[in-house]
Amino acid sequence: MTAVAEDRRRSLVTGPGMLLVWFYGVMVVGALSRSVYEIATKFDHAPLAYSLSALAGVVYAFITYSLVRGGERARRAALVCCAAELAGVLVVGTWTLLDRSAFPESTVWSDYGMGYVFIPVLLPLSALYWLRRSAAADVRRD
Repeated sequence: MTAVAEDRRRSLVTGPGMLLVWFYGVMVVGALSRSVYEIATKFDHAPLAYSLSALAGVVYAFITYSLVRGGERARRAALVCCAAELAGVLVVGTWTLLDRSAFPESTVWSDYGMGYVFIPVLLPLSALYWLRRSAAADVRRD
Protein backbone atom coordinates (compact mmCIF):
# COMPACT_ATOMS: atom_id res chain seq x y z
CA MET A 1 0.00 0.00 0.00
CA THR A 2 1.41 3.39 -0.93
CA ALA A 3 1.83 6.21 1.56
CA VAL A 4 -0.97 8.21 -0.10
CA ALA A 5 -3.37 5.26 0.07
CA GLU A 6 -2.48 4.64 3.71
CA ASP A 7 -3.02 8.35 4.48
CA ARG A 8 -6.48 8.19 2.87
CA ARG A 9 -7.41 5.14 4.92
CA ARG A 10 -6.39 6.85 8.13
CA SER A 11 -8.07 10.12 7.21
CA LEU A 12 -11.47 8.81 8.35
CA VAL A 13 -10.28 8.20 11.91
CA THR A 14 -8.26 11.31 12.58
CA GLY A 15 -9.54 14.31 14.49
CA PRO A 16 -13.35 14.40 14.45
CA GLY A 17 -13.40 11.00 12.74
CA MET A 18 -12.02 9.36 15.87
CA LEU A 19 -14.73 10.99 17.96
CA LEU A 20 -17.35 9.64 15.54
CA VAL A 21 -15.88 6.15 15.84
CA TRP A 22 -16.07 6.42 19.62
CA PHE A 23 -19.71 7.63 19.60
CA TYR A 24 -20.77 5.02 17.06
CA GLY A 25 -19.03 2.34 19.12
CA VAL A 26 -20.94 3.40 22.22
CA MET A 27 -24.19 3.37 20.24
CA VAL A 28 -23.44 -0.13 18.93
CA VAL A 29 -23.08 -1.44 22.47
CA GLY A 30 -26.12 0.46 23.73
CA ALA A 31 -28.50 -0.39 20.90
CA LEU A 32 -27.47 -4.03 20.48
CA SER A 33 -27.34 -4.89 24.18
CA ARG A 34 -30.70 -3.23 24.74
CA SER A 35 -32.33 -4.97 21.78
CA VAL A 36 -30.86 -8.40 22.57
CA TYR A 37 -32.21 -8.19 26.10
CA GLU A 38 -35.64 -6.95 24.97
CA ILE A 39 -35.96 -9.49 22.16
CA ALA A 40 -34.92 -12.33 24.47
CA THR A 41 -37.21 -11.39 27.36
CA LYS A 42 -40.28 -9.61 25.99
CA PHE A 43 -40.32 -9.66 22.19
CA ASP A 44 -44.10 -10.30 21.99
CA HIS A 45 -44.80 -7.02 23.83
CA ALA A 46 -43.35 -4.68 21.16
CA PRO A 47 -41.73 -6.62 18.29
CA LEU A 48 -41.48 -3.64 15.94
CA ALA A 49 -39.78 -1.39 18.48
CA TYR A 50 -37.31 -4.06 19.56
CA SER A 51 -36.54 -5.05 15.98
CA LEU A 52 -35.91 -1.42 15.02
CA SER A 53 -33.50 -1.06 17.95
CA ALA A 54 -31.63 -4.16 16.73
CA LEU A 55 -31.55 -2.74 13.20
CA ALA A 56 -30.17 0.54 14.55
CA GLY A 57 -27.41 -1.37 16.35
CA VAL A 58 -26.45 -3.24 13.16
CA VAL A 59 -26.37 0.02 11.18
CA TYR A 60 -24.19 1.62 13.88
CA ALA A 61 -21.83 -1.37 13.77
CA PHE A 62 -21.47 -1.18 9.99
CA ILE A 63 -20.78 2.56 10.09
CA THR A 64 -18.21 2.06 12.84
CA TYR A 65 -16.51 -0.65 10.79
CA SER A 66 -16.53 1.52 7.67
CA LEU A 67 -15.00 4.48 9.47
CA VAL A 68 -12.24 2.34 10.96
CA ARG A 69 -11.60 0.53 7.68
CA GLY A 70 -11.12 3.77 5.77
CA GLY A 71 -10.59 4.15 2.06
CA GLU A 72 -12.86 5.50 -0.62
CA ARG A 73 -15.18 2.48 -0.82
CA ALA A 74 -15.65 2.50 2.95
CA ARG A 75 -16.32 6.25 2.85
CA ARG A 76 -19.05 5.78 0.23
CA ALA A 77 -20.58 2.88 2.17
CA ALA A 78 -20.55 4.96 5.35
CA LEU A 79 -22.17 7.89 3.50
CA VAL A 80 -25.00 5.66 2.26
CA CYS A 81 -25.50 4.10 5.70
CA CYS A 82 -25.44 7.47 7.48
CA ALA A 83 -28.05 8.81 5.05
CA ALA A 84 -30.19 5.70 5.63
CA GLU A 85 -29.70 6.06 9.38
CA LEU A 86 -30.79 9.70 9.27
CA ALA A 87 -33.84 8.77 7.20
CA GLY A 88 -34.69 6.05 9.73
CA VAL A 89 -34.36 8.43 12.67
CA LEU A 90 -36.55 11.02 10.96
CA VAL A 91 -39.23 8.50 9.90
CA VAL A 92 -39.35 6.63 13.21
CA GLY A 93 -39.04 9.85 15.22
CA THR A 94 -41.96 11.43 13.38
CA TRP A 95 -43.97 8.18 13.52
CA THR A 96 -43.55 7.95 17.30
CA LEU A 97 -44.72 11.53 17.73
CA LEU A 98 -47.77 11.12 15.48
CA ASP A 99 -48.93 7.66 16.58
CA ARG A 100 -47.87 6.71 20.11
CA SER A 101 -49.90 3.49 19.93
CA ALA A 102 -47.69 2.10 17.14
CA PHE A 103 -44.81 1.81 19.61
CA PRO A 104 -45.84 0.54 23.05
CA GLU A 105 -42.13 0.67 23.92
CA SER A 106 -39.55 3.14 22.66
CA THR A 107 -36.83 2.41 20.15
CA VAL A 108 -33.37 3.93 19.86
CA TRP A 109 -34.81 6.27 17.23
CA SER A 110 -38.07 7.15 19.06
CA ASP A 111 -38.72 10.87 19.43
CA TYR A 112 -35.60 11.51 17.32
CA GLY A 113 -33.44 9.76 19.91
CA MET A 114 -34.57 11.76 22.91
CA GLY A 115 -33.89 8.78 25.20
CA TYR A 116 -30.29 8.87 23.98
CA VAL A 117 -29.89 12.67 24.38
CA PHE A 118 -30.69 13.15 20.66
CA ILE A 119 -27.41 11.48 19.69
CA PRO A 120 -29.24 9.28 17.11
CA VAL A 121 -30.22 12.37 15.09
CA LEU A 122 -27.04 14.37 15.67
CA LEU A 123 -24.62 11.53 14.93
CA PRO A 124 -25.56 10.89 11.28
CA LEU A 125 -25.62 14.63 10.58
CA SER A 126 -22.13 14.96 12.04
CA ALA A 127 -20.88 11.87 10.23
CA LEU A 128 -22.28 13.03 6.88
CA TYR A 129 -20.57 16.38 7.33
CA TRP A 130 -17.25 14.75 8.31
CA LEU A 131 -17.33 12.21 5.49
CA ARG A 132 -18.02 14.90 2.88
CA ARG A 133 -15.41 17.23 4.37
CA SER A 134 -12.72 14.56 4.52
CA ALA A 135 -13.47 13.55 0.92
CA ALA A 136 -13.03 17.17 -0.18
CA ALA A 137 -9.75 17.36 1.75
CA ASP A 138 -8.50 14.22 -0.04
CA VAL A 139 -9.31 15.79 -3.42
CA ARG A 140 -7.42 18.98 -2.50
CA ARG A 141 -4.40 16.92 -1.39
CA ASP A 142 -4.11 15.15 -4.75
